[in-house]
Amino acid sequence: MNQTYIAVSTDSPSVALDNKSIKMTKKTRKWEVFPGKNKFCCNGRIMMARQTGIFYFTCTLIVVTCGLFFGFDCPYLAVHVTAAIPVVGGALFIFVMATLFRTSFSDPGVIPRASPDEAADIEKKIEVPNTTSPGTYRPPPRTKEVIIKGQVVKLKYCFTCKIFRPPRASHCSFCDNCVERFDHHCPWVGNCVGRRNYRYFYLFILSLSILCIYIFACVLTHLILRSKDDNFLHAMRDSPASVIEAIVCFFSVWSVIGLAGFHTYLVGSDQTTNEDIKGSYSAKRGQENFNPFSQGSILRNCLVVLCGPTPPSLIDRRGFVVPECSPIHDGMLASSGKESNAVKIRHENYGSTTHYKNSNNIGTNTAGDPVVVSNGNLPVTKHDMITYQTTDGTVNNHLPTVNDQPPVVFHDTPLVNFPLAEAEVGPYMRDNTNAVSRGCSTELSPL
Repeated sequence: MNQTYIAVSTDSPSVALDNKSIKMTKKTRKWEVFPGKNKFCCNGRIMMARQTGIFYFTCTLIVVTCGLFFGFDCPYLAVHVTAAIPVVGGALFIFVMATLFRTSFSDPGVIPRASPDEAADIEKKIEVPNTTSPGTYRPPPRTKEVIIKGQVVKLKYCFTCKIFRPPRASHCSFCDNCVERFDHHCPWVGNCVGRRNYRYFYLFILSLSILCIYIFACVLTHLILRSKDDNFLHAMRDSPASVIEAIVCFFSVWSVIGLAGFHTYLVGSDQTTNEDIKGSYSAKRGQENFNPFSQGSILRNCLVVLCGPTPPSLIDRRGFVVPECSPIHDGMLASSGKESNAVKIRHENYGSTTHYKNSNNIGTNTAGDPVVVSNGNLPVTKHDMITYQTTDGTVNNHLPTVNDQPPVVFHDTPLVNFPLAEAEVGPYMRDNTNAVSRGCSTELSPL
């Protein structure tokens, strides 16, 4: 009596092995395995350098100085001068802290490192054979040259990130990352300053200089008004907090104003601190050299730097780590032209199970090599791990044959004997191919 069998695929996320389940592991986010020297907080939403001690000092200095100003000077000035003084001071303080946190907690423009395959491909492309003296090693070139607006720009190879850095990018030794449009590493904000946070850094130092001048002027006004009723020394003794504020602002305003002026010059010329220090666009050996990234005017350069769109982050630090994938059965997938989404796992380390022949357990290994069993039994092949059910209800691992027909072979792997007409075999074979390509086990059940 002829019997008909079809292939049934098991697509459940976990496969039962000896009454146990392979539980899916916890997903890992990219910031948890980030190779750079950075510190992440709030599940990857905040990204900073590891050395943040000076950043905390900056925050403390600004908050304490402004706190003294609002607590001791603003009440007197609001009554004797105008109530707008504390309002303007509060607005400046909020803007300064907002730009500081935006600069410190954001991705400055980190360039992702090359994967092992990408690094190997780049090394093959840049490797130059030494034809003059065979047998000797010639190191690959470290730079490439590109032409931008008629100006030759060199792209340097980063041996840490295994990439050719794009124009204006540089590797930060503190954070150990290549950063787009790298300006400098600022310990006062606890982060690198690059393409994605430069405008906020510039607005921070510009607003901080205005705040320092504003507090210093208000403190002097407060002391002068108090000295009208008494001498200036008595006014200083009656308001010691004003003296502390004046000292802090006096010694801070010069450095902050100088830094703001220097970066105003850089914004107007569309340069970075790194380029200005190295003299990248200065005249060299009498040759004419210019900045190919300049927009041609100061106003256009300011609009591009301060008002242009912020590029998206390239590292996707809150994304999930995707395991490296590879075909489970290379010969089968190469012939069928289909890709596999199976995780690349060594079959011998997929999980040790206790397997007994003639059992109802369904195996998960789809490779042709034997699998070593943990309890010391004989190796079990894929043929032993596939069970078959006949119409009478019995289950065994013997391949059913009808009329001595040979089993159907798909890519040199015996799967099942289909005693059907030749035209009816195609759909079942396609279903079985999809099941194997997904790494699923195959169970036979009668129609």
